[in-house]
Amino acid sequence: MAINKKIVLGSGKLYCTEFTDSLPEDSALEVDDNILGLISGGATLTYEPEFYTASDDLGIAVKKMITNENVTLQSGIMTWNGKTLAKLVNTGRVDESVAGKRTVKIGGVGNYDGKKYVLRFVHEDAVEGDIRITIVGSNEAGFEIAFTKDEETVIDAEFTAFPMDDDGTLIIYEEEDSTVTGTMS
Repeated sequence: MAINKKIVLGSGKLYCTEFTDSLPEDSALEVDDNILGLISGGATLTYEPEFYTASDDLGIAVKKMITNENVTLQSGIMTWNGKTLAKLVNTGRVDESVAGKRTVKIGGVGNYDGKKYVLRFVHEDAVEGDIRITIVGSNEAGFEIAFTKDEETVIDAEFTAFPMDDDGTLIIYEEEDSTVTGTMS
């Protein structure tokens, strides 16, 4: 077995579009209109399983099972506008009825829209191959906007993943690798 020498360096692009019961094709999702915002500070995917272990008092008979899985995708969004904010909250409403002005109203539990989004982080690497991470989720961590005199305003978003299919898939991780032969492993 050959030693894997692939080193992943750098950030990427974060695409976002509303989830409508199936994942869009790469060519439909990975377009400029679907970029949530350019990233500052990278992106972090977190997978946290929860286990239950049943054991006798002596530790001879042991059985472990997974009881829950939590997935989050965090990213700092540096380029954003009101439409971006509306995707970060399930109570956001965008009004563009006045020329030259966009108004976003946020809040009111009665305005909860229940929308889920397809989020795809793409790390481009022309030498070793691109990486794509896809989840379906919504931002459940709220947001904070800090306007400071000497830094860009970055909104930190944390999207919580929901199952995207009948198998309960929470993450699709795809990597381009020239050594893959196309056979099942």
